[in-house]
Amino acid sequence: MKNEYDLVVVGGGPCGSTVSTLVAMQGHRVLLLEKEEFPRYQIGESLLPATVHGICRLLGVTEELEKAAFMIKRGGTFRWGANPEPWTFSFSISPKFSGGSSTAYQVERMKFDQILLDNARRKGVEVREQCSVLDVLTDADDRVTGVRYVDAHGVQQEVSSAYVVDASGNNSRLQTKVGKRHYSEYFRNLALFGYFTGGKRLAPPNQGNILAAAFDSGWFWYIPLTDDLTSVGVVVLPEALEKVQGDREKALLGLIEECPLIAEYLADARRVRTGPYGEIRVRKDYSYIQDRFWRPGMMLVGDAACFIDPVFSSGVHLATYSGLLAARSINTALRGDTDEAVCFDEFEARYRREYANFHDFLVAFYDMHDNEDSYFWKAKKVTNNVATELESFVELVGGGASREDALVAPESYVEKKAPAFRELAGLVEQPVLVEGEDRDLLQSELVKSVVKTGSRIQIQAAMGENADEHLPVREGGLVPSTDGMHWSLPSRHLAERN
Repeated sequence: MKNEYDLVVVGGGPCGSTVSTLVAMQGHRVLLLEKEEFPRYQIGESLLPATVHGICRLLGVTEELEKAAFMIKRGGTFRWGANPEPWTFSFSISPKFSGGSSTAYQVERMKFDQILLDNARRKGVEVREQCSVLDVLTDADDRVTGVRYVDAHGVQQEVSSAYVVDASGNNSRLQTKVGKRHYSEYFRNLALFGYFTGGKRLAPPNQGNILAAAFDSGWFWYIPLTDDLTSVGVVVLPEALEKVQGDREKALLGLIEECPLIAEYLADARRVRTGPYGEIRVRKDYSYIQDRFWRPGMMLVGDAACFIDPVFSSGVHLATYSGLLAARSINTALRGDTDEAVCFDEFEARYRREYANFHDFLVAFYDMHDNEDSYFWKAKKVTNNVATELESFVELVGGGASREDALVAPESYVEKKAPAFRELAGLVEQPVLVEGEDRDLLQSELVKSVVKTGSRIQIQAAMGENADEHLPVREGGLVPSTDGMHWSLPSRHLAERN
C-alpha cells in the first residue's frame, strides 16, 4: 500500500516544527499532529545563538523573529561559584559569534512557537491541531507504519506513513514504544516558577541577559521577556520538597527572600495574576535519557528522547538541533541511497554527543559552587562524592543502544574530567573587577565543546551549504551533505564539493 505521508510528526513545538519543515522543504509529504490549539503556554524562554541564527535561518523565519521584537540577549549573567559578585559570559567572546550573530533572544514561547508552526504550514506541512495521538501502527515485522489519533471532533483516525517522529516532549505517550527512559540521580530537581512585572534589569548592555543566581536551597532563573515582564523560577532538590508544598505563592515568595540578589531585583515588582502568566507552576526538571532513540520506522527527538537541567538555556537548542539531525536522516532515507539504520544511527550518535557535552558542562558547573555546607550543593558535589548512579548515567549518555562506546569511561569519569572542571572553575573564580565585565569562558574546553556544534549550524545557515564539517564525528560515520539537508559518506561529500 502507498503511504499517505512520507512523515508524520507528533508535536508542534520548536522541535516538531523544525523537523517537519526541513523535510517538507525537500518536497516530501508531511503531516504534523498537535494535541493543543496554538497559541499555548510553554516554559523555556531563553534561547542560544545557534537556534536564532542557525536553525531559524534555515527555516526562513529570521525576518519574522526580528519583527516580533523579542528581548535581545547577549549572554548570561551568573551569581555562581566562589565569586560574591555576579559575572557575565558574552557570546561575542567567540570569533564564530561575531556581529549580529553574537546575540540570541529571550522569547515568549506562545509567540515564538506560533511563528515556527505557521512557517511549517507555509512550507508545505499539513498541520492538524487538537489531535491527540494514542499509539503507533506497526506491520507484521514490527516496523512503525503510522499512528492512531483522535481528531479535533473526537473521532478516532489512523494515518499511514513511511516514518513517524515523536516530538511531543517530556510527557510523550510514545517514548515507551522505542525504549526505556532513565533518570539521572544527579540532576533530579523540581522547579517552581511564575511571572512578574516591574522587576529590575541588569545594567546595559546586559539588560536582556538571563540572570542565574545560586543560593543555599538551589538556584533561580530570572529571564527578562520584555522591558516589563520577567520569568522567575527556582530550582530545588526533591529533598527540599517541604519548601514548595502547600501554597505555591507563599513558597515562591519565601524562596525569593532566601536569595538576596533575586529579592533585590524583585523589590518593586508585582506578580502577574491573570492570563496565561498568572499561574504559579511546578515542573519536574529531572534530567533523563532514553536507552534508544529510534526503532525501524520511528525516532524520538527533543525532550521525548532526553532532557538536561536548564541552567545553560540548552532546551530549545537541543530540541531544534535534534530536529535538524532527524530531518537529515529522514531526507536521506527517503532518497533511498543510504540504509535507514545507518542514517538513524548517525542521528542518535550525534544527538547523544551534544547531550553529553551539556551534561559534562553542567556537572562541572554544579561542582564549582563554593557553599558545600548546604544540602543542595553538597548533594551536587562530584569531585568528593562519586555516585554509581552518576557513573551509569554517564555511560548511558555516551552509548546506550546506539552501539557506540561511551564517550567517557564511567568508572573514571571524575578522574578524566577533573582537570576540565578545575579549568572552568578557575575562569569563573577570577575577581570581578568591573560590574558586568565579560568572563571569557571559551578558554575552557568544556565551553568550547558546548558551542562547537552551534557555531557549525550558524556557518551552514549563513553560507547556505555545509562548508565547515568534512570529517565524521565517529569512525565509519557520515557527514552533512553539501546542501546540509542530507547525510553523505565523507568521500561523497568531498566529491560533491569538488
